[in-house]
Amino acid sequence: MSEGQVAHQFDDARQQQETAILGMWVFLVTEILFFGGLFAGYTIYRNLYPQAWVGASRTLDLTIGTINTAVLIASSLTMALAVHASQTGRRKSLVGFLVSTMALGAVFLGLKAVEYAHKFQEHHVPGPHFAYSGPDSTHAQLFFSFYFAMTGMHALHMVIGLALMAWLVWAARSGRFSPDYHNPVVVGGLYWHFVDIVWIFLYPLLYLVGSR
Repeated sequence: MSEGQVAHQFDDARQQQETAILGMWVFLVTEILFFGGLFAGYTIYRNLYPQAWVGASRTLDLTIGTINTAVLIASSLTMALAVHASQTGRRKSLVGFLVSTMALGAVFLGLKAVEYAHKFQEHHVPGPHFAYSGPDSTHAQLFFSFYFAMTGMHALHMVIGLALMAWLVWAARSGRFSPDYHNPVVVGGLYWHFVDIVWIFLYPLLYLVGSR
């Protein structure tokens, strides 16, 4: 790394990299606390109204949920390969893996949009027009409230992740990364993996209630 790439508040490149990674971990801890609150609320109401939760869960599209899980796992692989490419100075591979990660993320959001559209058509969106033919409609609506809150916040994090990937692609094409300087790719990878891990928890909690 050239001296110009080391910010003035750091002694050297290694200290800058360690600080950047630590900063991202601190940020991710706050995100864990945020999602943890949603998970805690979900768990409480899941135990209070198990039958309503099982019935409402079975209206979700398990196929789309499963495909999206596979898509995000694949995107974690391409992101990990992008980090490795940045560490070894392979610019073309770095760009290719970042673009692949973006494409998989876009597929995830596209499928999620299709699933949301189905929920609107079925009137399963909490509110004045909510309609549900299964038992315990009131508590089923509570399930869908958690469903949209949790998956909606996750989708927002995905959109932010795509914006971050787009910037990394631009920076990689501009030749800003090298084996000596690739902090943004590593930090971006941490964020992307976190978003993927959150989905790994959301998938069974929302789609596999009652072990259908």
